[in-house]
Amino acid sequence: MSFLTAEWNNLAMINYVIDPTILEKYVPPGTELDFFDGECYVSFIGFLFENVKVLGLKIPFHSDFEEVNLRFYVRRFENGVWKRGAVFISEIVPKLAISFVANTFYNEHYETFPMKHTLKVNDNSREFIYEWKVKNKWNKIQLETNKNPIAIEVGSESEFITEHYFGYNKVSETETIEYEVKHPRWQQYNVIKNNSAINFEDVYGEEFAFIKDLEPTSVFFAVGSKISIEDKRKIKL
Repeated sequence: MSFLTAEWNNLAMINYVIDPTILEKYVPPGTELDFFDGECYVSFIGFLFENVKVLGLKIPFHSDFEEVNLRFYVRRFENGVWKRGAVFISEIVPKLAISFVANTFYNEHYETFPMKHTLKVNDNSREFIYEWKVKNKWNKIQLETNKNPIAIEVGSESEFITEHYFGYNKVSETETIEYEVKHPRWQQYNVIKNNSAINFEDVYGEEFAFIKDLEPTSVFFAVGSKISIEDKRKIKL
């Protein structure tokens, strides 16, 4: 049985190319940074976590909520193949119990803040807004997209961002947690406008404040799907 089953829906993905040396201390042992066309990416992702079940059980008042995370990409070579995964620097949710379970069992980096979302369907577009409140200020990821989903092209940047099927967390300098995330290949909505406003220093600290001066390399919006998160595995070097 999967540790967790759910749906990840309406995934807003804002991506930046950064200096890989910034991420070196976060890279879990046994993995290495994963690059696309020689570039190192971080992504800010807002989405709806829906119909959540832990070990097959739905937890009252904790089955539907927003999440916003900051992640980067790694890979691990094992049994002759590359496993491609994501490492989460920060994960924000509105439920304390979610943070407790994820941080306790998977060594994640969840924090709990007030959150809300708005989904609008206009005549010719859709608008998605994810908001979270830190230090009495609201931050938002706000994208406007076309209404009809399209395929994610093979070999594209959007495929690189969306097609990472493992999660890795650094426990120590010699130990890593690995877990598999299963979902079908996603479709995407073409993004028309990006009206996001994030106070990077307040939310992510001085280390990532520099991102406020960068232009996003790309902005994607994935439709999402049902997902499952499998039981964790410890890797020791």
